[in-house]
Amino acid sequence: MDIRHLTLEPNDVDRLSLLCGQHDSHLRLIESRLNVAIRNRGNQFEIEGDPLATAACGRLLDQLYRETRQATLTNDEVHLFLQEAAHFADADQATVVIDTPKIKVRARGQHQCDYIRAVGSHDVNFGIGPAGTGKTWLAVACAVDALRRDRVQRIVLVRPAVEAGERLGFLPGDLAQKIDPYLRPLYDALYEMLGFERVTKLVERQVIEIAPLAYMRGRTLNHSFIILDESQNTTREQMKMFLTRLGFGSTAVITGDPSQIDLPRKSESGLIQAEQVLAKVQGISMTRFTYKDVVRHPLVGRIVDAYERADDSTG
Repeated sequence: MDIRHLTLEPNDVDRLSLLCGQHDSHLRLIESRLNVAIRNRGNQFEIEGDPLATAACGRLLDQLYRETRQATLTNDEVHLFLQEAAHFADADQATVVIDTPKIKVRARGQHQCDYIRAVGSHDVNFGIGPAGTGKTWLAVACAVDALRRDRVQRIVLVRPAVEAGERLGFLPGDLAQKIDPYLRPLYDALYEMLGFERVTKLVERQVIEIAPLAYMRGRTLNHSFIILDESQNTTREQMKMFLTRLGFGSTAVITGDPSQIDLPRKSESGLIQAEQVLAKVQGISMTRFTYKDVVRHPLVGRIVDAYERADDSTG
């Protein structure tokens, strides 16, 4: 066991109260997640536990205290910072931050950092893993960053509309309205990073393009950042078709969760086949996330893990 002492400066009673939370709820959350004991008197903290855990806890408390300079701390925010602390046992390991016009997007954990770095250095990138691990969110952040730096001329958002059988003509409205429900997570991320008005203008100018997967055939996308979301619901033929749309100066990010396939039972997921076929192809990155990378409510990670273990026992 290791005992680590930490002094937080300045000794500000109001900020320390924000850090600890009501009835020390934030400290109790940190204790339970990192398996440490935290004792404090004012700005003097004593942390007891495994050496790696106490080091991570010390860095986390220091980081959270800096956050209190500008804002309050909710349990949700503490949870997000905990994700980072749990993954970074090495004190020299730095996280990755993407600046977007509206917010800073910070990678949470080693896999998210690896994912962002891979997108920056590969033309085709797969983000594979359960819901809530940041696959789509980070892909959009990378796309916004690439557009802002003039590395690409447009962002293309693609998603299979499996629930409608891709017979979009039967749905009311224009093309964007027909597939809007399927692209809502991508829109939400864009609104948060760019703002509603700016996104609307970019869509009108076709700098941001919405393209259902069924409409991609025959196209070649140059100087574009292309995101294929929910790719577990592509067929083998659709995945091959999408991957061969890549043109010069373009980057593609394919995200998907193999545990949430909505295809007919006899159809093989294009994501699963691509993961096998393309694993050793040079220039393609594959980042695999697990339930430990989930950055939503703590229960989400445990739910995903429980289902994975149940599937393994029956498989």
